[in-house]
Amino acid sequence: MSTEFQGKHVTVAGLGVSGVPAAKVLHGLGARVTVVNDGADERARAQAAELEALGVTVRLGDADTLPEGTDLIVTAPGWKPTKPLFTAAAEAGVPVWGDVELAWRLRGENAAPWLAVTGTNGKTTTVRMLASILRAAGLRTAAVGNIGVSLLDAVTGEQEYDVLAVELSSYQLHWAPSLRAHSAAVLNLAPDHLDWHGSMDAYAADKGRVYEGNQVACVYNVADKATEDLVREADVEEGCRAIGFTLGAPAPSQLGVVDGILVDRAFVENRQKNAQELAEVADVNPPAPHNIANALAAAALARAYGVPAAAVRDGLRAFTPDAHRIAHVADVDGVAYVDDSKATNTHAAEASLAAYGSVVWIAGGLAKGATFDELVAGAAGRLRGVVLIGADRALIAEALARHAPEVPVVDLDRTDTGAMLQAVQEARRLARPGDTVLLAPACASMDMFANYNQRGDAFAQAVRELGA
Repeated sequence: MSTEFQGKHVTVAGLGVSGVPAAKVLHGLGARVTVVNDGADERARAQAAELEALGVTVRLGDADTLPEGTDLIVTAPGWKPTKPLFTAAAEAGVPVWGDVELAWRLRGENAAPWLAVTGTNGKTTTVRMLASILRAAGLRTAAVGNIGVSLLDAVTGEQEYDVLAVELSSYQLHWAPSLRAHSAAVLNLAPDHLDWHGSMDAYAADKGRVYEGNQVACVYNVADKATEDLVREADVEEGCRAIGFTLGAPAPSQLGVVDGILVDRAFVENRQKNAQELAEVADVNPPAPHNIANALAAAALARAYGVPAAAVRDGLRAFTPDAHRIAHVADVDGVAYVDDSKATNTHAAEASLAAYGSVVWIAGGLAKGATFDELVAGAAGRLRGVVLIGADRALIAEALARHAPEVPVVDLDRTDTGAMLQAVQEARRLARPGDTVLLAPACASMDMFANYNQRGDAFAQAVRELGA
């Protein structure tokens, strides 16, 4: 057990999913823990009471002032670097870590290596695919980080792992300066969370931290040059290789697709001439282009860890995607209804729309500062019609008027949860047999729903009412 924290005064910034476990772990390691939190709602008060019963000090409603004598801050990943607390910490020379940094430093001897995944979209799916492949190879593993088991639980718990599949957000990477993965992948880069990072360059730089100190492979997306640029800029261990993935035929040191087969030209002998068959495109569920890219990235990380080709195939076959990720809900009158409520930004919606030939698109919600011209211009040829919902639907309507003026648009001037039923009914009216009605909102959900899960559930329920 680490003695590094014995007697240290550690301030934990933020209650919630990461703050409460961090406070408990640090308290158990002998630290004097103070938790500060902006809010003081009922949930925060309940969490505070739980921690105070252990002897942890909790300060609700005052998170801007640095507690006197603080030696270290451990922050929730979503807290912006511009908060006054962090400004005060910088002036006082107090380091700031995230929960990922804390977990990394608490790993014991012979700790399981980390295979890390980040990117604007596809992280959760890729990490869960990777964990499925690793399990198929007989390895003790878990999907951790932003999903599944918490990293702190994974490194401090009694369960032993051979290797961990780790999802990391840009927020988490920002606060994890000493993280050094076995191998890592950046799936893609598109504008997102710029209000937090301040600029696209800062966002990309935080994503690129995942490559720092990689030992075996830095996996990048051949179709997204920005990811390869991050590999070039990374300071890695001697012998670490750049490994690309592509939906086309792979060059040496890449994984790709040939005649419906996922193939490896990176982790084979004589890769100039040889390739290893890993799986069929049909083994990927669902076999949409962006999901095949996710599978290739997962396969690359697994192969970097030494997993045999058969385990890649078996792991992909065993994988079941999470709800609300290009999930086929039903066919009604020859029209497919697909729920991709998880497409909460334009980059995700672009990938979703590209998977289908003729689409009636249900879109809208909270734009989070996004613009839609590029998305609409790229998808215009696939659109049978569009149904718009949500607070910022006018932004999409304006882009449609500029780039797809011939496409019929239904603008639903309502933001209540019942709007989804009307949206699905309008989409049915626009659709023809062979079309796909696709919920890929390109926006966040909180203007109308608690989260994207509730939005997807409302869509699925509305579709079921159509077929009733």
